[in-house]
Amino acid sequence: MIIGGGPAGLTAAVYLARYHRRVAVFDAGHSRARYIPESHNYPGFPDGVSGETLLANLVAQATRYGVAIVGSTVRSLRQAHPGFRVLHDQGELRARFVLVATGIVDTPPVMDGLDAAIADGLVRYCPVCDAYEATDKRIAVYGSGRDAAAKAKFMRTYSAKVTWLRPSGHDPCAEDLHTVAEAGIAIVNSVDKLQREGPRIRALSGANAYLFDLIYPALGCDVRSRVASDLGAAVTNDGCLKVDEHQRTSIEGLYAAGDVVSDLHQISVATGHAAIAATHIHKSLPPSPRDSSEGATVPSAHSTYDQLHNA
Repeated sequence: MIIGGGPAGLTAAVYLARYHRRVAVFDAGHSRARYIPESHNYPGFPDGVSGETLLANLVAQATRYGVAIVGSTVRSLRQAHPGFRVLHDQGELRARFVLVATGIVDTPPVMDGLDAAIADGLVRYCPVCDAYEATDKRIAVYGSGRDAAAKAKFMRTYSAKVTWLRPSGHDPCAEDLHTVAEAGIAIVNSVDKLQREGPRIRALSGANAYLFDLIYPALGCDVRSRVASDLGAAVTNDGCLKVDEHQRTSIEGLYAAGDVVSDLHQISVATGHAAIAATHIHKSLPPSPRDSSEGATVPSAHSTYDQLHNA
């Protein structure tokens, strides 16, 4: 069973289904990938691909092999020896192995019309993903602390017009200020409001206003690892699940992949994790050699879910 219907979870589902394993994906519909207007650094899409399109393609691919996509939130896991009891909004089921691919949630800025600004590419979260498309534009990084300073410095690779916007109520660190200033980055303190102005973002600091082509919030994120950590899985100081080279957590039979285990929040990294985890899960299950009398019909997603639910 896979918790999370983002690129990691759906990729693992495809692999497992093609290994002729019964698999269900529980998806609450909150994948971070949905907020990508268009990615140009994911391999195989030279003209770019939106997060919605990529997820739709992955769902179509998974369900073609009989994967059940269940629109339900997993509330908790309990060890069942062997395997796990999975409690979700619609009941519970048993699974021999569980893969956690729940990702992260970025902390958003307070701003009217935020969703539309994200869809239009004015507010962006991942400079590794799309900073190339911001080359030579007026870029702002909004946040306080070392992560924001580091993101602002990273953006200097792409533009000479980078500004670090610091929210009101946060005292600057002298070392961070020096690092940013040394990189030729402007600093605006006490920013108390962000608003959209046509194709730009306006930042207000007292009576002063500043216009930018786009803004990268750097306000932190919430790692959605609780369903595993509540079971006792080991986590890092940032809340990411600790895994080994096979994507195994510290709980036997519990795997994790994608942003929930890595601070390099990239789709290609997540799908790599998924392939490793799914293959190790398959090899860890009892062999299931094909009977010569078995047909070639792919099971339906509904029948796969029923089999898991009744196991």
